[in-house]
Amino acid sequence: MSESLDMLVTSVAAQLMGAGAASWVEASRGVLAELVAHFDVDVSFLRRNDHSIRASILVAEWPVRPETPDPDPLAVVYFADADPVFALAEHQKEPLVFRPEPATDEYQKTIEESRQVPQVSMACVPLLSEDDTTGVLGFIKFGDRDWTEEELNALQAIASLFAQVQARVQAEEQLRYLAEHDDLTGLCNRRALLAHLDERLAEDQPGPVAALFFDLDRLKAINDYLGHTAGDRFIRVLAERLRESAETPNMIARLGGDEFVVVPTEPMDVAAAEALAHQLQSTLRERVSIDGETLSRTVSIGVAQGIPGRDTTSDLLRRADQAVLAAKGSGGNQITVFTEDMSLQNEFDNDIELHLQGVIENGALLLHYLPEIDMRTGDILAAEALVRWQHPTRGLLSPDAFIGVAESINFAGELGRWVMRTACAEFAAWRARGIGRDAIMRINVSPVQLVTDGFVETVAGIIDEFGLDHGSVCLEITESVVVQDIETTRVTLDGLKKAGVLVAIDDFGTGYSALSHLKSLPVDTLKIDKSFVRELGSDPGDLAIVRAIIALAEAFGLELVAEGVETDAAALTLLRHGCHRAQGFLLSRPIPGAAMETLFSQGRIPVSFSKS
Repeated sequence: MSESLDMLVTSVAAQLMGAGAASWVEASRGVLAELVAHFDVDVSFLRRNDHSIRASILVAEWPVRPETPDPDPLAVVYFADADPVFALAEHQKEPLVFRPEPATDEYQKTIEESRQVPQVSMACVPLLSEDDTTGVLGFIKFGDRDWTEEELNALQAIASLFAQVQARVQAEEQLRYLAEHDDLTGLCNRRALLAHLDERLAEDQPGPVAALFFDLDRLKAINDYLGHTAGDRFIRVLAERLRESAETPNMIARLGGDEFVVVPTEPMDVAAAEALAHQLQSTLRERVSIDGETLSRTVSIGVAQGIPGRDTTSDLLRRADQAVLAAKGSGGNQITVFTEDMSLQNEFDNDIELHLQGVIENGALLLHYLPEIDMRTGDILAAEALVRWQHPTRGLLSPDAFIGVAESINFAGELGRWVMRTACAEFAAWRARGIGRDAIMRINVSPVQLVTDGFVETVAGIIDEFGLDHGSVCLEITESVVVQDIETTRVTLDGLKKAGVLVAIDDFGTGYSALSHLKSLPVDTLKIDKSFVRELGSDPGDLAIVRAIIALAEAFGLELVAEGVETDAAALTLLRHGCHRAQGFLLSRPIPGAAMETLFSQGRIPVSFSKS
């Protein structure tokens, strides 16, 4: 090889040495420009072979032609449809020179139609990786040109350099693809989604930017029934449906598990995004056939929008996540649009979760008690222990503000044990002073506690520790909990009964779900839900339900307590129909322990409606 050709190969090697995926095309153009000048040709091009689709794809050419047709017919040439000259590039192994002659007429026509160049001669040198032809390096001379063996040898060396760089670039691109795509579905992953939203929400970008957060409802049922392989196949089918069903281009990402995010590539307001959510939800509801089973799942979708330059990626995704959580919290199979109220609630819940786990150690919990009164006489019959939390910034919080969060972080059991020990300890201290000896302490039990191993033994141990009489403590469980796992509930309640603990069904009547089990469960008391008591005296429907519950309690020999008595009319109606035990703001609000002790010591409160 001549010295000038040696220097050319060295120069090309230096230019391509640092080329990567980002600079590959620009570096290739620079090399092609030098080759065009050195070999005195008119055009040089670099193409790569994609054997998965059997096509030759243009990487770079020199000179760059601004008037190239759109779409460029030479950008992608499929070998199955290519002229004989192009078709050779699929598996070409040696340099080839083509000159104007009948054998190349079809190729000459292709070049003339796409580049408006008449008769040309061409040299093609394959890019080889072992036995695989990965592309071609080509040179075109308008008219005719002869190529020496020495020139073709130099071009083979240069083609080898291009092949090495191309392999490196493909490896980089594959690594980037794997880093930005979910391996199960081929959709973008969280990393790619974040990068896309960062770009879309940059200042001066068009907006608003919509995000649709998808969460499948109860995918676990498929995994449990058919196995995780079937669950994965189900996820893949739904991912493909998301790809195919949208009428406009979308960026679709799988965040993991059964969570997806769809971001329309065009600016979209909330109304349009909600309409798109309905369209996609309908598509995802269609049944899927897997392993002989026809399956379907509903999907909950949260919709939110962000404004470029104002909102960040984390802002937008947080809103969409809060919206989908609200959708699932409403029973699932819902589409919910983010509102600022959701943000305030989420901020509140996060604050509660942040401070909740330390409340027992720092003494921030306390008990208030709601008296239970005999409305005929005013006698104090019982007290219901109600936990309160003295929050460092939000003041005194009732259980509704933090019990849900406690259950979500598996803190409800520990919280319940604290309430039980504290209530029993305080009740035992009162009784030791001769106060409340004939009364009952009522303590609420969470669903988590009821199914915890050793729960009965824990309760029995606390009662024995504080020397409380059998029948002086009553645990209250809600009606819905009773039937969640009736066999487990029955075993637990039987154990409590043997330990001398009374049991009440709280919020009774909200669904009549426990009716069929009353005769077989060791229950002592029914507490009529306050939703039926509050309007007594004015709502005949509530009266019908309350009368039915009173009759039911009489038939089974159960004590009956009405919750939520707030009006004289409600109290008189209850008394008239045979229910005399009650709680409610008309009688007393929840009061601190010291006040409850005083009330017990007095023995009764005055009631003016009892003789009406």
